[in-house]
Amino acid sequence: MTRELLGWFAHAQRDLPWRHTRDPYRIWVSEIMLQQTQVRTVVPYYERFLARFPDLASLAASPLDDVMKIWEGLGYYARARNLHAAARAIVAGRRGVVPQDPDRFAELPGVGVYVRAAVMSIAFGKPLAAVDGNVKRVLARAFGVEEAVDRPAGATAIQKIADRLLDHEHPGTFNQAVMELGALVCRPREPDCPACPWCDACVARAEDAPHDYPRKSARRPVPTARIAVGVVARRGRVLITRRAESAMLGGLWEFPGGKIRDQESAEAACRREIREETGLYVDVVAKVATVRHAYSHLKVEIDVFRCVHRKGRVRLRGPVDHRWILLEDTGHYAFPKANHKFIPVLKDAPVERRGRPRASKRSARSKPDRKPGA
Repeated sequence: MTRELLGWFAHAQRDLPWRHTRDPYRIWVSEIMLQQTQVRTVVPYYERFLARFPDLASLAASPLDDVMKIWEGLGYYARARNLHAAARAIVAGRRGVVPQDPDRFAELPGVGVYVRAAVMSIAFGKPLAAVDGNVKRVLARAFGVEEAVDRPAGATAIQKIADRLLDHEHPGTFNQAVMELGALVCRPREPDCPACPWCDACVARAEDAPHDYPRKSARRPVPTARIAVGVVARRGRVLITRRAESAMLGGLWEFPGGKIRDQESAEAACRREIREETGLYVDVVAKVATVRHAYSHLKVEIDVFRCVHRKGRVRLRGPVDHRWILLEDTGHYAFPKANHKFIPVLKDAPVERRGRPRASKRSARSKPDRKPGA
C-alpha cells in the first residue's frame, strides 16, 4: 500500500509553498496554520506571515500585537500566541535553533502530538506518523475502523495503523501523502474512490459505505449566547479593550461588552458590562447593528450600541489593556471577526461626543479637553 500511495502522491500532490523548503521554522508555521484550517485559506496567511517574520529571530523580536495583527482572521488565536512564545523560548534558551529531538521539540508551547510528528518527520526525517483529520478519515475507511475516532479507543486504533504503515525511509513524504489523499480524493462528502490508490484494498469501498466512516460520537447542540457591545465615545475617540491571553480570543482587541442575562434588556446589559469591565458609566445613544457569528463550539448574536462616556475613569476588570482611538485607526489593531462585521457600520456615522445636549462654544471653551488617556 505504501508504494502505491507514494507513487500517487508523486504526480498528484499540490504545489504548496511549504513543500519547497526543509527549513523547520517554515514547515512548523505551515503545520500550525493548517490545524483546523483549509489549505486555500492558509496559503495567503502563510506568505504574509513569512514576509513579515522570515525566521525565528524576527518572530521572537516582534511584539505580540504585531503577530496577532498578521494572524487576524485566521482564527484559533492560541496558535499564534503559542508560536510567538515558542520562538522566544528557542531564541532565549536554545540559540535560535529548532530542536531536532522530538521530545525536546514537544516541550515548546503549542507543540502537541500531531505538530511534533508532522514537523519532525517532514523537516528532519524522524519516523513519526502524523495523524490529523484527513488521516483519520482515510485510515478509518481503508481499514474499516469501527470505533469512534474522536474517542480514545478510536484514536488509538488509527495511530496504530498509521505507525504500522509509516515508511521509515521517507516518513515526511508518507505523512503528507496520506493527508493529501484525504484532502483531494478521500473527501468527507464526495470521495473519488476510482482515483484512490488504495481503492482495491479499502474496506469502506468494498462495503459501498464510505460515508459510514469515520465513526464519530454524537455531537452536542451548539449553544447560542446573546451579547451586548458598546462603542463608547469620548472627545471623538472610542474605547477598545484587550482580552486576556488566557481567555477565548485571547490577545485580541474588542469593543467592551458581554453576555445578556435572562430577563435583562440588551441596553441594560451593555451599560452593566461596560461598568463591570472598565469602571465607566455610559449612556446608550442608539443601536447600530445586530450581527451573528459562529465559532466551533458557540454561536453568538451581538447587539451593538453607540454609547457616550458619562463619568468614571478606566479601571479594568477582565480586560488587560485599553486604548482610546479614532475609528479610522481600528485597522492598526487585531479584532475578532465578529467585530469586523459591524466596524464598517460604525465608520459610516460620526462619533457621538456627549450624551447631553451640546454645550455652547463659550462654556465648551471654559473646560479644555485633556489628552486622550485612561
